[in-house]
Formats: sequence, structure tokens, C-alpha cells
Amino acid sequence: MSDDEFQSMAAIPQGYAPLDARRGFVSLIGPLYRRQDGERYSMAFRVSEQHTNGMANAHGGMLMSFADMAWGHVVAIETSSYWVTVRLTLDFLSSAKLGDWVEGGSEVLSRENDLYLVQGRIWNGDRTLITGSGMFKALERRDPRPGERAYGRN
Repeated sequence: MSDDEFQSMAAIPQGYAPLDARRGFVSLIGPLYRRQDGERYSMAFRVSEQHTNGMANAHGGMLMSFADMAWGHVVAIETSSYWVTVRLTLDFLSSAKLGDWVEGGSEVLSRENDLYLVQGRIWNGDRTLITGSGMFKALERRDPRPGERAYGRN
């Protein structure tokens, strides 16, 4: 392992593992990471050059895409299904700089007819970057991935 690879691995907080995203849009904005701590799930990324705007802050579009994934991920966890975003509402409160470790997670407020209403947060350390809510719809069921529940078992 090279020094760069070792430093890169050391920079990932304990408990986070790479999100398997080898195709599509997610492969373009990664690498992304996920962590499961009991019943709590979160996702994260390190702000790199590809994620920044002209001021070397994380681009708002990157943060929005990340919030969409980090908050909607709960649908996959709970149902082992593909999902889509119905609505996403964000309040930008602070920025993330080049090199920052950005984390995100959500809590389910309600579920009905395969629609999930969640409240979410994106943060860096003790600083909140974004708060908001989202509505996500579970679609086609699939085989459970690591950390997901088989559909029908809650």
C-alpha cells in the first residue's frame, strides 16, 4: 500500500465503509461512505476538488445530491427496494471546505403506502450544514444488501 493510499484510509473515520457505487451518477460524485451503528445509519464523503465551487467550498449541488442520498437511504435499509425522491426541501446553514468530512443522516417521521417522510441533517463535526426534509417512495423490491432488512420485516 502506498503512503497516499494509507493516508487516504486513515482519513476515513472508524466504522465507515465505502459505498459500492460503480455505475451511474453516484460513481461520478464519490467516493461515498456509509456507517451502521445499531439502528442508526449515516453516509459521508470527504470534500475533494471535484466537489467544490470557485470558492473551494462544497458546491451546493453536491450537498443537495448528497442529502438526497443520505436521507433517502433509509428506504433501502427498511425495505430492500429501489426508491425515488418525491420531494426534497433543504435549508443551507453553513458551508463545507475542501478537505472537510461531511456526514448526513435522517429519521423517519412517517411511512404510508410506500411513502417515507424523513427529517434530515448534513453536518461537519459539530457544525450543521443543512437541515430539511424529504419524501421518498419505495419502488421495486430486490434482494437485501448488507445492513438492509428483508422486505416485510420491521
